Amino acid sequence: MGSPFKDHPPSNPSLAKKLIPWTFYAMFPLVLFRVYFYPYPLHQTTTTILTSSSVSPPTTLSEDETSCDYTDGKWVPDRRGPLYNGSTCGTIKEGQRCIAHGRPDMGYLYWRWKPKQCKLPRFEPSTFLQLLRNKHLAFVGDSMARNQLESLLCMLSSVSAPDLVYRDGEENKFRRWYFESHNFSISVYWSPFLVRGVEKSNAGPNHNELYLDHVDERWAADMNGIDMVVLSIGHWFLHPAVYHEGDRVLGCHYCPDLNYTEVGFYDILRKAIKTTLKALIDRKGHNDNGVDALVTTFSPAHFEGDWDKLGACSKTKPYEEGEKTLEGMDSEMRQVEVEEVGAAKMNSVQLVKFRLEALDVTKLSLMRPDGHPGPYMHPFPFANGVAERVQNDCVHWCLPGPVDTWNEILLEVMKKWDYESRREG
Repeated sequence: MGSPFKDHPPSNPSLAKKLIPWTFYAMFPLVLFRVYFYPYPLHQTTTTILTSSSVSPPTTLSEDETSCDYTDGKWVPDRRGPLYNGSTCGTIKEGQRCIAHGRPDMGYLYWRWKPKQCKLPRFEPSTFLQLLRNKHLAFVGDSMARNQLESLLCMLSSVSAPDLVYRDGEENKFRRWYFESHNFSISVYWSPFLVRGVEKSNAGPNHNELYLDHVDERWAADMNGIDMVVLSIGHWFLHPAVYHEGDRVLGCHYCPDLNYTEVGFYDILRKAIKTTLKALIDRKGHNDNGVDALVTTFSPAHFEGDWDKLGACSKTKPYEEGEKTLEGMDSEMRQVEVEEVGAAKMNSVQLVKFRLEALDVTKLSLMRPDGHPGPYMHPFPFANGVAERVQNDCVHWCLPGPVDTWNEILLEVMKKWDYESRREG
C-alpha cells in the first residue's frame, strides 16, 4: 500500500479528487489508559515537494545552547501565557479545545519549562518557517503526533496562515497544509506503530496485528518527498496485539483466547523503532538531500482512580520537583526510544545527510498532570449537573498547553542543526 497523498503535490491547493476510504475504529478502554482517540490514515507513492534553494537566517548560538540538556529542568510561572488563542485556532481537534469547552481554570496556561543549565527561548514562528522554507515536514505516528502537529500549526498561524491542501475524510488521519509565504508544507500521517499494522475493529478481531520487519508504507512511500520527519508512538503498544516477524508469529500481548506466547511490548516497541529508523537510513540517508529525523519520546498519561469518574485528572498546577518520579512503564518506554535513537545515530555516523535526535519530552510531560482535557474533552460536560459516569481524557493535551513546549525544543534542535551546517560548510 502506498501513501494516501498520491498525485497531490503539496504546493497545489487544488487537490484530492478522491478520498481515501477508511473505517472508524472504535476505541476500547485499557486498564491503564482506557480513553483513546484515533487520529489519521494514508497510502501511496512519492509526493514531490518544493523547488528552489533553502534560504535560512543565520543562526547564532552560544556554547550552552548547542549542548543544552532540555530534559533537566522545572516548570516555572510565566505571566506571558500562550502564543495563540485556543478558542480561535482552527486546526485543534475538538477534544483538545479545553477553554472553548468550558474548562474554568486558566492557571495551566501560565507556565514555562525552564532547563537548569541553559535557556529555552519562547517559540519564534518566523524563525521556524524560515528554517523550513521550501521544505516538507511530516509528523508520523499516533494521536500524540497529531497533538504535537496541531500545537505547531497554531503557533505558526500566529504569523502566517496555512492552506489545508489535502484531507482524507471525516477523521482527518492524513492531512497536509501549505504555507505559501515560505513554500513550506506540513503533513500528518496516521501510523500508530510506524511499522505495518492492521488495527483492531468492530468488524474484525479485537486485537492489532503488527508486522515488525516492514515499515508502514502509508507514510514511507512518501519518504523521498519528506525533508524532516517527527516520529511519535507508544500508547498503541499497550493494546492487545499479535506480532509477526518474517514468516512466523513471535507471540502476542494480552491474547488469552489465542494459542500464542505472551510477549512483552517493550521489546516489540524496540523492534518497531529499529525497523523504522533503518528504513529511513536505507532510503534517505544516502540521498543528496537526506533527511532530518526526530523521535518524540513517550508522553505519560495521568489517570488517577477510575477513568470514567469525576476527578480522573483534576489537578490544576504542575508537580513540584521531587513530587513525581519518572519510573515504571513511562521510564521504560522512554528508555527504549532513547536507546534506539542512540544506536541508529552510531550506525549512521558516516552519513552526512542524515541527522537524528530524540525529542525527549517524557519528564517535562510527566510533571504536567494539569495539562489534559479531562472531562472537557466534551463541551460543557457539567451543564446539566455531574453524571454518574464522566468520560475523561488524561492522555492528550489541551491546546494551548504543555505540548507547545515540545515544539519550542524542536525549534532549538533545528537551530542547532542549522548552526552546525553553516559552521561546517
